[in-house]
Amino acid sequence: MENKLKRHLSTDKLKTGAGMILLALLLTGLAGCAIKGEKLPEPTAEKPAPASPAVAAEAGSSQLEDGRLGFVIREVPNQPADWQTDFSAAVERLNAQDYSGAIELLQKVIEHQPGVTAPYIDIALAFRKIDKPEPAEENLKKALELVPGHPVASNEYGLLLRKAGRFAEARTIYEQALVKYPDYLPVHRNLGILCDLYLNDLECANEQYELYSKGKPDNEQVKIWLAELHQRLGH
Repeated sequence: MENKLKRHLSTDKLKTGAGMILLALLLTGLAGCAIKGEKLPEPTAEKPAPASPAVAAEAGSSQLEDGRLGFVIREVPNQPADWQTDFSAAVERLNAQDYSGAIELLQKVIEHQPGVTAPYIDIALAFRKIDKPEPAEENLKKALELVPGHPVASNEYGLLLRKAGRFAEARTIYEQALVKYPDYLPVHRNLGILCDLYLNDLECANEQYELYSKGKPDNEQVKIWLAELHQRLGH
């Protein structure tokens, strides 16, 4: 078991999922590039209520400008785009691992644009990185209240819940995201890991790894996990 956990940890490192997103939040679907969830990441969080106008979200796949199949969640800010300067600076600080600086800027952005999900997701990532799961969960809950089932927020939240040992809650969050965004690959992978290593639901793990592998056939690591799982299932 320990060796398998280490192998899961050695895969794709988590990237800032909401980082480069401004008015249109582009979430890669079959490409799976918007966020790469670790197999055994740190805990994430839930979130409270939205503080401003409704957000229009398009669920389902569509063709992105670069040719990938993905999702577009369109969010309309309340005020002019002055806040984008702080948001861009916050992303730079996140990438530079200056998490306290990123949090300070993102708090300002949220104050001016409480109806946009990306700052909530990014500030949750920053809080998670400095081992503050409670504010991370709070902000992820806010993002999910604005856009229920938001795949990037759900992916982060599931990772946070998993680290906290709240496995049933993590499964629910992943499954709710996949109802609206069934092609969002990181959630399939992390739900598979949850079922495989934490819930001992091998059929669930097999289904999720298969779906991930179908969407991303070049991922050799998941093929190895599938082969091991097939042996355990007696396939």
